[in-house]
Amino acid sequence: MIVCEKQWEVYLVECLDGSMYTGVSNDVDLRMRNHASGRGSKYVRAKGFSKLLARKKCLNKSSACKAEYYVKQLPRDEKIKWFRN
Repeated sequence: MIVCEKQWEVYLVECLDGSMYTGVSNDVDLRMRNHASGRGSKYVRAKGFSKLLARKKCLNKSSACKAEYYVKQLPRDEKIKWFRN
């Protein structure tokens, strides 16, 4: 039996106040529904969900978490550029 696991991704969300939130998930569509309904992260709950700006597939959970940390250290304008590469 072959089990297909969903691929881990790092994603970038814009909040209603214009701030950005970076996260990881193996089901970004479900995570966006959670953020939109107020069941996501504390940060997005407090700031309000606006839209998904970008997402990037990663090899595994470890690489997704490392990418998330890296993106969180970047200045705002560099975050979107990182997702485009």
